[in-house]
Amino acid sequence: MGPQDTTWTLESVQQLTEMARERLPVSVMSLKLKRPIEAVSAKLAELGITPAAETGAG
Repeated sequence: MGPQDTTWTLESVQQLTEMARERLPVSVMSLKLKRPIEAVSAKLAELGITPAAETGAG
């Protein structure tokens, strides 16, 4: 499994950008998209999106 083990569909990217707009933390995005946090963070960086800070609420 490499960093490109799951390709990002247009739908996934749209969901990701929508969640980023809603200021959801990366941990929540990764759960909703069923992707590892590293993959979500990498995609956000690739898109030039700064994710919201983790709230620490578990």
